[in-house]
Amino acid sequence: MGIFDRLILGDTIHFLNDPNIGGRYSVLSYFGLVPASLLGIGITQLLERANHMLELCNPDVPIAENPGAWLGAFLGAMTKAGRDKLTLITSPSVSSFGLWVEQLIAESTGKEGKGIIPVTTEPLLDPSYYESDRMFAYLRLREEETTEIDRAVEQIGLQGHPVITLEMNDRYDLAAEFFRWEFATAVAGVVLGIHPFNQPDVQRAKDATQRVLRNYIEQGRLPIVRMDDDLPQLLAGAKKGNYLAIMAYINQTEEVDQVLADFRRKITEDCRVVTTLGYGPRFLHSTGQLHKGGPDTGLFMQITSRHHHHLPIPGEPYSFGIIADAQALGDFEALQSLGKRIIRIHVTHDDATGISELISRIS
Repeated sequence: MGIFDRLILGDTIHFLNDPNIGGRYSVLSYFGLVPASLLGIGITQLLERANHMLELCNPDVPIAENPGAWLGAFLGAMTKAGRDKLTLITSPSVSSFGLWVEQLIAESTGKEGKGIIPVTTEPLLDPSYYESDRMFAYLRLREEETTEIDRAVEQIGLQGHPVITLEMNDRYDLAAEFFRWEFATAVAGVVLGIHPFNQPDVQRAKDATQRVLRNYIEQGRLPIVRMDDDLPQLLAGAKKGNYLAIMAYINQTEEVDQVLADFRRKITEDCRVVTTLGYGPRFLHSTGQLHKGGPDTGLFMQITSRHHHHLPIPGEPYSFGIIADAQALGDFEALQSLGKRIIRIHVTHDDATGISELISRIS
């Protein structure tokens, strides 16, 4: 009897995950496998692919033949050489893999003033706009038509940028890539001389958020912060190797994605600055650690908006919207306290039109 049959019969099923597995390393544990099974994905096939990669990454396998070890060595060596912007390119149908890698890399390596900066969902640009602070990884799905992307990646390599291409036969090979990248991240941590399994700076934003919420409970409002929305001035201070982190506490839609993609393209083409994009509050547990504990090369742009609907939290004097606002303020205060270069922009309408008008006004 399978999981589905037992659920239909009303059985209670308990899956006790190993508590020693950190969230970003948990995709091949019950945390990832149980939802995959409920979605009808073949768990046996997934684990077979993962176990095959496990065997290839055995400690007895020489580094040059060990797919996880050489990837980790590549990431670490490129970062130490100044190419710390890991630009991930994927076949379209597996584009969300980039968001998983983003958290794995950023939260694992961004600490002690070091770190690899993952660049995901960035529109492909002419290679002439890429500076010497980048490395590229291309995750290619063989069963998908990718001729245009293949040509773009080839041109990037011809411009002298370091490029690695990892090929998957089908989507089940994602399981092998999950293991490879987890293994590689640990190796890269050793190369960089940091602990790849902790996240010491995530708590900083949590503590700041709690202070903001206490202020709300005591005074009935969120604290007022100084609004500095001068993006041109922020970018004018950009130096070689800097990146612009766009932290968008707004509703994500396909239209907003496109507007922000166009904005990122403009920033890189006009200023030669790498951009990253995270929707809040979720990015706090991915790139949030990197922003605070990683290299001091970030320029930060926080975008917030008002909430049209406030869903109350049972037993609490505030709504989910207030929680989101408090997290944005907490993160802003945490970054300010560390002396980071940050601006905060508030928009009345967080739809594509409103964001587009804002960007045209400030850029």
